Order: sequence, then C-alpha cells, then structure tokens
Amino acid sequence: MNTPATGPHPARYPGAAAGEPTLDGWQEAPHNRWAFAHLSEMVPTAAVSRRDPATPAEPVVRLDALAAQLPDLERRLEETYTDALLVLRGSEVLAEYYRPGFAPDDRHLLMSVSKSLCGTVVGALVDDGRIDPARPVTHYVPELGGSAYDGPTVQQVLDMQVAIDYNEDYVDPASEVQTHDRSAGWRSRRDGDPADTYAFLATLRGSGRTGEFQYCSANTDVLAWIVERVTGMRYAEALSTHLWAKLDADLDATITVDTAGFGFANGGVSCTARDLARVGRMMLDGGIAPGGRVVSGDWVRSVLSGGSREAMTDKDFTGAFPGGSYTRQWWCTGNERGNVSGIGIHGQNLWLDPPTDSVIVKLSSWPDPDTEHWHRLQQAVLLDISHALDTL
Repeated sequence: MNTPATGPHPARYPGAAAGEPTLDGWQEAPHNRWAFAHLSEMVPTAAVSRRDPATPAEPVVRLDALAAQLPDLERRLEETYTDALLVLRGSEVLAEYYRPGFAPDDRHLLMSVSKSLCGTVVGALVDDGRIDPARPVTHYVPELGGSAYDGPTVQQVLDMQVAIDYNEDYVDPASEVQTHDRSAGWRSRRDGDPADTYAFLATLRGSGRTGEFQYCSANTDVLAWIVERVTGMRYAEALSTHLWAKLDADLDATITVDTAGFGFANGGVSCTARDLARVGRMMLDGGIAPGGRVVSGDWVRSVLSGGSREAMTDKDFTGAFPGGSYTRQWWCTGNERGNVSGIGIHGQNLWLDPPTDSVIVKLSSWPDPDTEHWHRLQQAVLLDISHALDTL
C-alpha cells in the first residue's frame, strides 16, 4: 500500500531521530538509555505479580448500600461479565465489586472510553487557545490533505460528524477497523498494511459530507495527532500533562503504542476503576481536579448538555435514549437525568449521573464486542443504580 509520508512526529526521547529506536536497534547506545526503562514500548512484557499467582485476588463485594433497592445486583453484575464496578457519590465510594482474580489495583482496558479521555485533552488545549475547533483538521495536520479529513473541522471530528469509508465491524477481517488495529499493533500484520497509525489515517477516504453522526474510531486518533502537533509532545505525555497528572491518581495509566510510538488514543488506555472514577469526578466538579483545572466549566457544560440530536443516526442508541446525541467524544443520553457516558466495546462505561453527583464505573469482558443485547442489559444496570442513588 502506497501511503504519503507523515511527520515530523514527537521523538520517543529528547534527541532521538525520527523512527528511532527500532526493534532492531533499541539495545544499542544511545537508545538503550531510554529503552531499558521503557521496554514495554518495544517488546511485549508480562507482569511479575507481587501477589502469588497460585492465590489469585479474592472477590470484593461491597454492595450493601444498594442492597435494599437492588437485591439482585450481584447476580446482574455476574451475568454481564463485570470485572469491576465502582459507585462514587461526591468523594464517597458507596459500592464496589471486583470479580474473583481481579483486584482493585488491577488495570483494565478501557477500549473506547479512551476516546472520552482524548476529548478531554483536546478540551484543555481548546481552553488554552492552542486548538481552534472551528479550524479545518489540515490546518494542524497538513499530511491529511487529500484524505477524508481534508475539509472537516476539528469540531466535526470531535462530534463524529464526518462521512468516512470506514467499516467499524469489529469481527469483519476485511473491515477498516481491523486494518486500523493491525497498523496499531493490535493484530498480526498483513502484507501491504500501513506502517503505523499515522500512515493508516492518511489512507482514509470519504465523501466529504459532514453534519451527520458516523461513529469512527479513526477520528480519535486524528485528534491525538492534532494534540501532538500543537504540544510537541507524544500523545501519552500530553495525556499525562493535561489530564492524568492532575487527578491525584493512585497508579499510572498505560496506553498501547504502535511502531512509531504513537498512542492508540481511540481505545488503548488501561487504568484502575478507582482512577477512572476520578475522571468522572473531575467532570462533575466542573472541570476541576485535585491538581488544578483540567477543562473549563464551559467545556463541561457543553458535554453535559449534549450534542446535536438531529445529527444522531445510531438507531440502537436512540432506541434506548430517544434524545441521545454525541459530542466531544462522549455519549449523551438526553434523558431526564442528563446521563452522559464514555462507552467502550465489551462493556466499558464511565457513567455520569448529575442529579446525584455520582460516577459509576463498570468494566467488563462481554463475550461479544458490541450487540444491542449486551448494551440493553448494561444500560439497565447503570440506570437502576442511578435511580437507587436517589433514595440514599
């Protein structure tokens, strides 16, 4: 596949040449000074647990606060393949659940909840005046000239309102989303695949039409590319600087990277349930975290008030939430509670319940990536917990 050159991109470490270190050269000086402390970016690694693997983590079930209203909650969590559930109201953890073998300090893949984190970083840079959402994408990344992103604005990408030839069928080997995965190192490469995520994004084409919702994971990686371009940082560093380092998180988050070191912004972040809840807490606190302001109150209000209902075309989502919309990388239900959520396949949710000032994190491992059946079960759990909180 012939793809246009992209770059320059942020160096993996100060002074590193473009594309360095490679898999063949990371052990050699001067690269080894960086690589020996960042080995997981170069080769697959496995944790050597401080817990005895022969005695996996015991389950944690602290659901007493919700037991009177939801006596069958534990069963429903098990039926929906829940790995972790956390209910945070204000600063108080009201309920927690962790399945056997999954501990409170274990990180869990967020899948597309990662998108909401990226949208928040973009919001911080909009507030700082470093990104103008009304400008075309190519103002920041001219390498995307001639692609589906030649014309659309940053705001249209944030709101997923760009028509792109991109099939988001996660189980179709011929889909663009699987090519995207292969370019990012999530699947085995095939001959002719783009060299990395940057190169993949430059191959995308579309009609040029805007204003109608089309869920497309590539949009988030375009936003991350813009973040890199305006900050001069790698996306992982920008995510830390503008969000994670301000949360007073218990643990570092992680993000998968491709061969160029580009973070998989659309789905590659992992963190604990407790730390993810801190992101929701920041949103309900008007953009303020323990380490300072992350985004403006105006940005938060724009998320919580929802996007264009007229643009929304996802019939499964509007079937559950007739007033639903999508804006700034968040799903907005438009229901009477004003629930907003980051959502990821296989059952990941960062759910905000403004009436009770509560955050609900549910991390799961559904056997299917994305079906109406699993979404309806998940939505029912989240809504029932939200209503139960009204009485506490």
